[in-house]
Amino acid sequence: MQQPVINFAKNNTVEVARVLLGHYLCFESDEGFISGIIVETEAYLSRDDPACHAARGMTKRNAAMFGLPGFTYIYFIYGNYYCFNVVTGSEGTGEAVLIRAVEPVSGIEIMYKNRGGTCTKIDQASGPGKLCMAYGIDRSFNGHNLSEHPLYLLGPDKLKGFEVKSTRRVGISAGKEKLLRFIISGSDYLSRRESRE
Repeated sequence: MQQPVINFAKNNTVEVARVLLGHYLCFESDEGFISGIIVETEAYLSRDDPACHAARGMTKRNAAMFGLPGFTYIYFIYGNYYCFNVVTGSEGTGEAVLIRAVEPVSGIEIMYKNRGGTCTKIDQASGPGKLCMAYGIDRSFNGHNLSEHPLYLLGPDKLKGFEVKSTRRVGISAGKEKLLRFIISGSDYLSRRESRE
């Protein structure tokens, strides 16, 4: 693994959503080290994207989304789940990439415990809510700089090649026709299997 090579400010949000695939999301939790390979992302854009939280401007809830690129935007949904996003674009733009799923690599027993001991490895972080539960991420990390510990990104293994596929985003009603969800094709750890696309 290596340091991430993404320039979150200069690369557009769609490109960041693609490039993040294969990167490691790492967390030095109180229980131990957790990491997983990002296998699924979704881009949310500031223009012509009604599904984006920034579509109606800045609020107290989405303020971190308008912050510095490369920082986190974490929100609470359905009264139960946190969702983890990477802020992209220039400060004030209001764009982000939702991390939808990772393939667990390290800290699998910790993830299992955090999920209540009721899931398989394939299902530990196969969705944005599941991911945050598995890692133990909550809004205390909202606005966190992802180049700093304890929550950070590491670059992909150079020897691992994969095919990237774009699809419609999942679980939204507005803007669902946009092909802004990106997956590592053939991964078993996606929130929605390719056969169900």
